[in-house]
Amino acid sequence: NYTKTTVELAKLHAVDKTADVMSSLISRLAVSIVFAMFALLANIGLSLWIGELVGKLYYGFFIVSSFYLLIAIILYIFKNEWIKTPISNFMIVKMLKKN
Repeated sequence: NYTKTTVELAKLHAVDKTADVMSSLISRLAVSIVFAMFALLANIGLSLWIGELVGKLYYGFFIVSSFYLLIAIILYIFKNEWIKTPISNFMIVKMLKKN
């Protein structure tokens, strides 16, 4: 009986931790999607505005996309320090957190 109860407790503990991690990730994903929609519309507006300033609308899109290319290169170079390690640490902390 003790072994059976211990196994059942371990299963319930794993389900609880998995649900906690998944709910945290899903809530962050929802906020990220809303922010991405805001950023998309803001970037279109910014591109149009810069395009009007420089004389050709498509120049504005080239300037904004070049800025994002630069950010992508920087993120690629520092992906382990800025993305992989913090996400790994977040998941470890959530999984090992005591109730």
